[in-house]
Amino acid sequence: MDVLVLIDKLDDLVHNAKPVPLTDQVRVDKDEIYDILDQMRATIPEEIKQARWIVKERQEMLAEAKREAERLVKEARERQDRLLSNEEVTKQAERAAEEIVEDARAREREIRLGAEDYADEILGTLEVNLSKFIAAVQRGRERLQGRDEPAEVG
Repeated sequence: MDVLVLIDKLDDLVHNAKPVPLTDQVRVDKDEIYDILDQMRATIPEEIKQARWIVKERQEMLAEAKREAERLVKEARERQDRLLSNEEVTKQAERAAEEIVEDARAREREIRLGAEDYADEILGTLEVNLSKFIAAVQRGRERLQGRDEPAEVG
């Protein structure tokens, strides 16, 4: 279950709780809160696992881009070596090799930046979700701590 849904359930539970007469306190079923908190504990590690998977995928994409760039550079050098037969052919080979290397570097950079942007977006979403979760838990705890105070008699 999504952490935000669980946060909403927790918030609804506290918001719709029965008020304690003559106070601003509410009565909440402790078991329901613990059940929701247990579900949150089970859900958050999964989202962290997903974020780690995204980082791993990014690293694999970067490694693949680097291998591809190295392969292209190697091909360019091999092609350049084969074309060394005369001066004009050599000049053409050098230009072609430089273009291939530049293309490979540009492609690697594009893939790397895309992977970093994607990972950053996912991690940002996770950060927002965790912030909301922490805020909801803090609100719930504050409300629960408030009910332990003796009722004021008017």
